[in-house]
Amino acid sequence: MLVIHYLSFNKIDPRYRMPDANMHFPKADTSKYINSWDSGIRCAVMQGGQGDTKHWAFNDPVKREGIYKDAPPTPEEFGKLTTRVVDLHPITCMQNARTSAGGVVTGIPRQALTVGPVQTWKAEKVSIWQAGAHDNPFGQRLTALMISKKIRDSSVPMSLLADHPNVQFNYFVGGIGACETEMH
Repeated sequence: MLVIHYLSFNKIDPRYRMPDANMHFPKADTSKYINSWDSGIRCAVMQGGQGDTKHWAFNDPVKREGIYKDAPPTPEEFGKLTTRVVDLHPITCMQNARTSAGGVVTGIPRQALTVGPVQTWKAEKVSIWQAGAHDNPFGQRLTALMISKKIRDSSVPMSLLADHPNVQFNYFVGGIGACETEMH
């Protein structure tokens, strides 16, 4: 999260930048961040994106082992996840390498801090940016359809945002692309 802070907010002229006291990011000890949600601090907009695994904020599909070997968690079970350290899905690691590390998969951390569904649902609005580089044209359409039709499935984590009362998708038109099969 410090990288996000540095690459995003530190590039803004300090006169116009949001005060640090108003920016809340999870840290390795997530308790302070989790407790901030119940301290009267209001989250007007939670901004996020969608990954190739149809995650938001690294809420990847649950690894299919143990009690989830034969079936993923129910949407209700997944919705109880809170801010936590997660092991990234291998596809998420490859995506991060492609979009942020010049394709070098070994340079990508295998874990991340993520805001969980519990905190996401406390935000007044969830805004998802679809730039066209972090998911494919079919995936962008799939999750928008699932959310609009209230089709919830934890193997498509983004679809669980159907339960949030105020989700807005923002599309970069040049990144929407076409749903075509093309072999190279």
